Amino acid sequence: MIGKCACQEVTFNVEESFLYVHCCHCTWCQRETGSGFAINGLIETAHISVLQGEPVYIDIPSGSGEGQQLVQCGKCGTTLWSHYAAARDAVAFVRVGTLDDAASIEPDIHIFTSTKLPWVVIPDGANQVDEYYRRSANWPTESVTRYKTALEAANIK
Repeated sequence: MIGKCACQEVTFNVEESFLYVHCCHCTWCQRETGSGFAINGLIETAHISVLQGEPVYIDIPSGSGEGQQLVQCGKCGTTLWSHYAAARDAVAFVRVGTLDDAASIEPDIHIFTSTKLPWVVIPDGANQVDEYYRRSANWPTESVTRYKTALEAANIK
């Protein structure tokens, strides 16, 4: 899957299927995106290759208090993906809206629905939780294995 920033200065390729896809309704994602939610495809960072341009890395606070690193275009400021403290840079949260074929990616789960904006309608039958969840109870076994392998390769416990 090819992705790019708004000005198309930075182009990247996602070379594998996502581990899992979140539609996050937390107030942090609302503020960061200036929207009602963020849709993030989680993937091992090793499966992302930058094809053009040089992304910049910006550290910002996060709801967990452990911080987050945004990977952005230095020219237009579009956030392409981010890294959270738990998996550091071993796993990326790709902003699905930056992908050329974003419409083909549906969320596996809606998270932090307790702070969802009241006008956002989650489809009937969609997997949703008030806050966060346990990976082992929701992710496919193959995704859990890939995630653990990425953490082990990065010496993250």
